[in-house]
Amino acid sequence: MTLALVTMSHSPLLEFVDPPADVKAEVEAAFEAARSFVKKYDPDLVINIGPDHYNGFFYDIMPPFCVGYDAVAIGDFGTQAGPLDVPTEIATELTEFLMERGIDMTVSLRMEVDHGAVQPMEIIYGDITAKPVLPIFINSVAPPFTPLKRIRQLGEELGAFIAERLADKKVLVIGSGGLSHEPPVPQIATATPEVREALLGGGRHLTPEARDARQQRVINAAKDFAAGVGVVKPLAPEWDQELMRILASGDLSPIDAWTPAEMSEIAGNSSHEVRTWIAAYSALGAVGDYTVDYSFYRPIPEYIAGFGVTTATLN
Repeated sequence: MTLALVTMSHSPLLEFVDPPADVKAEVEAAFEAARSFVKKYDPDLVINIGPDHYNGFFYDIMPPFCVGYDAVAIGDFGTQAGPLDVPTEIATELTEFLMERGIDMTVSLRMEVDHGAVQPMEIIYGDITAKPVLPIFINSVAPPFTPLKRIRQLGEELGAFIAERLADKKVLVIGSGGLSHEPPVPQIATATPEVREALLGGGRHLTPEARDARQQRVINAAKDFAAGVGVVKPLAPEWDQELMRILASGDLSPIDAWTPAEMSEIAGNSSHEVRTWIAAYSALGAVGDYTVDYSFYRPIPEYIAGFGVTTATLN
């Protein structure tokens, strides 16, 4: 058994806005580093830990985390649409293993995933069906949020499963999300009745016209933010880099003290997507000591994100 990791910020804006040429070149170089890393490693199975942005999960039922036994990408923001190649038997075995270890998992036999999950697969492979992929959703936009300690425990038990049950496979864990950012994702506490209904599930399966309008609002917000206009919370580079330092250290316990309220205040309402990174690094650390082989970070207003990419391997 071998295990490796890629964590990557995603942005629905990659193909819709243009940061300065040097910044865009740096991001592409980071993507190329991840591609080269994964190509050399050549995993048998990808475990993809990602969030959702009110496309597949809504407040009618909002689990803290969920394993997909089957999954389809909705194709928002120009990302690839269609079914993923999910190994249902492994997904079932993982769920049973986690529940035996005290992690109360939700399951989906028809998971719908958006750009937050599929964008790294597209960037790395160019095709979301290139490898068997087991999707794990972690709620990262819809309060209330489970404590970060629980996310770390989920990752540790995922690592134990990989070590015990997937000993004959090369596994790649992807953590997709973050870092600091606060795009115009609605909040249930302040939502209008119309938006509240959408968050309760009325926004599921939007018409093409409604999806285009939603996407345009995000694109407009990014352009305003890059121009210094609007009320989007500033990025938090120091917070981002401290998180990356802790993850690289191998001792993730200091993160247990971070509260959801503090994260939102310091790094934005969507900073909770770093839960995907925490779970991924916890899984790797549960298998053994590791080294971060590659690390990129840059705050990019045009993407409304503190943007990071890392790769890591066991020592």
